[in-house]
Amino acid sequence: MANFKQCLLAQDAILLPPSNDRIFKVLLTHPDAKQVLMDIISAVIGKKVTDATIRNVELPVSDIDEKEQRFDVNCTIENGDQIDVEMHSTPVYETGLKRRNFLKKYTYFLTDLHSSQKSKGVEYHNLVRTYQITFTSHTVFRKKPDFFNRFSLRNEKGAELTDQINLIIIELSKLKNILAKPINQLTSFEKWLLFLRFAPTLELRSKINDIIREKKEIAMAATILQEISQNEDEKALFRSQKMAEMDNYSNMKTCERIGEMRSDKKWKGVVAEQKAVIASQNVKLADMSAEIARLQTELKKH
Repeated sequence: MANFKQCLLAQDAILLPPSNDRIFKVLLTHPDAKQVLMDIISAVIGKKVTDATIRNVELPVSDIDEKEQRFDVNCTIENGDQIDVEMHSTPVYETGLKRRNFLKKYTYFLTDLHSSQKSKGVEYHNLVRTYQITFTSHTVFRKKPDFFNRFSLRNEKGAELTDQINLIIIELSKLKNILAKPINQLTSFEKWLLFLRFAPTLELRSKINDIIREKKEIAMAATILQEISQNEDEKALFRSQKMAEMDNYSNMKTCERIGEMRSDKKWKGVVAEQKAVIASQNVKLADMSAEIARLQTELKKH
């Protein structure tokens, strides 16, 4: 193995997080990152990838108003399979625990990508596989301890109907157990997950450097990440993105408080109205009791 010691991260080096959607994309679409991209895909799908071609790459986002566009890495590998790789770093706020919007969103994009391949003059059995690989920095499946979940078309007994479409979700929020494992017990996939999640964490810098020593592709990624992190334009865009996210979160919480205040005011009005009704009924009952007492007194006189 080549010597990649020069790629080790300085103990005090401040890095942009590769678990951020934009930084992740800039990293994987870097001109020198082809081996990095292929190795990550290989680790995720469990098959050796020997070539990868990126396609449909949008222009870099220069205006924070463009934040809503997809930050993904759309590519094909040597056998023609389509693979869309994405980092989802923005928290998802949904009602309930089933993450229906999140899951239906990626199901939609997966099937849309699969049906976008050229089919004219192609027999159905020659259509290529499609993979939607989504890394998330937040928890999607709260009741599932595993950080890796792959979904395909299966029957009610779990038998796979076809491997043509594959939805893979990797939760970077569930790495506590592998973080405690010795370096020599980590799989290639686990090493990548720790790098993507903890590369900027100064307290774990020594462990990340040990991983860099062990795996040349991660050493390449570390070199590219340091280059990106020193780019003033990228740092400015990252700060703008974080500011926009904080603004959105703050606005959301403000709207919640306004809703709570309005609800509380409305509830207080309902309570006051009910109290007034009860007080009126009590007055009527008191008047009726007084009238009954008067009538009873009159009866006793006769």
